[in-house]
Amino acid sequence: MKLKLTTALGTVLLAAAPAFADKAAVLDNYADIALAKYTDSLTTAQMLLASVNTLTDAPSAEALQAAKDAWLAARVPYQQTEVYRFGNAIVDDWEGKVNAWPLDEGLIDYVDAAYGGATDENEYAVLNVVANASFTLSGDTIDASDITPDLLEGSLHEADGVESNVATGYHAVEFLLWGQDLNGHGAGAGNRPWTDYASGDACTGGHCDRRGDYLTAATELLVSDLEWMVAQWQDGGDARAQLTADENAGISTILTGMGSLSYGETAGERMRLGVMLNDPEEEHSCFADNTHNDHFYNAVGIRNVYLGSYTRIDGSIVSGESLASLVAAADAGVDAELQAKLDAAVLEMLEMKIAAESGFSYDSMLERGNAAGEALIMGAVNALVDQTRSIERAVVALGVDQIEFEGSDSLDNPDAVFQ
Repeated sequence: MKLKLTTALGTVLLAAAPAFADKAAVLDNYADIALAKYTDSLTTAQMLLASVNTLTDAPSAEALQAAKDAWLAARVPYQQTEVYRFGNAIVDDWEGKVNAWPLDEGLIDYVDAAYGGATDENEYAVLNVVANASFTLSGDTIDASDITPDLLEGSLHEADGVESNVATGYHAVEFLLWGQDLNGHGAGAGNRPWTDYASGDACTGGHCDRRGDYLTAATELLVSDLEWMVAQWQDGGDARAQLTADENAGISTILTGMGSLSYGETAGERMRLGVMLNDPEEEHSCFADNTHNDHFYNAVGIRNVYLGSYTRIDGSIVSGESLASLVAAADAGVDAELQAKLDAAVLEMLEMKIAAESGFSYDSMLERGNAAGEALIMGAVNALVDQTRSIERAVVALGVDQIEFEGSDSLDNPDAVFQ
């Protein structure tokens, strides 16, 4: 029997699936690591909420910086969870609430005049909920006198069916903490003053109390969304149950997440596209200039899923039977090759991360004609594409069901990007 594998990189035929006794153990460990990652994401989001409450209760430059630091820390475990997307429908359907980007930030708060106004694509690009306690949305009058999680999630997020109307999640919080990055390709992130949360005459930007309410509501919603996802991976949770219901389908789920995040999502939509457009707005965390860390921890997340080991924020390690052990049993050469490619991708990302943290920011790397920046980004892109080819070889070695990895025009059909 032959099975067809369709991916962004081509179509191949698979041999009949061999039987492995340890697939159930691999799936259990994968689910245990998911639970640990989402629990760490929840813990750091709760710490972020505590910092946000301190900022809104007693605004100061120090409190704003502490909230920014807490946001940056919260991204470390969360970005390692993104490898659970694509294959796990529960995760992919939920992810848009917590990590959607890019966003039309004028929906949320004031923006620089150069940002422009409403467009044919998005009538609400400068709605500015912070400044308006009532507004019309898709023909309905919305009472926004109280900014609550229900308002953000129920009325504003992806308003009018426009994906860039991002009202919730990490990047909405990021914008409220940093503000717009108006430096273009130059050095520096967003520079929102702490007085945007001050009271009385000290308030800058107007509506400081409502801005604080929005920041608090968005962060509370982030915490509750992560609480929900943690429950899905606990014993008896729906995500764990769906994963383990069929062993072969579960192994396909792991591989789908690895290949799709590696190829179409990170290498393509998040990295190669930005190089092609030379656009600093194509940064994943464009307000905080944290994109280098986003990409690095995506690569780490792919590797730790394959190796079946995750280092938690407290330094403890969750590990067990791994996908690597299954691949090694089927074809030791493929396993060795894939482990080497995963290491190579993480190292390329690390080189980019070190450069960014040494003053060569990711948005500077994206500038047209910046050969050194393009080399850093494309070195990581090429390593991700290379490791995806080895993931495909692992799929063949295991003989699992048909898999389709996410693609990207930036990699598969570059001319279409400019049409």
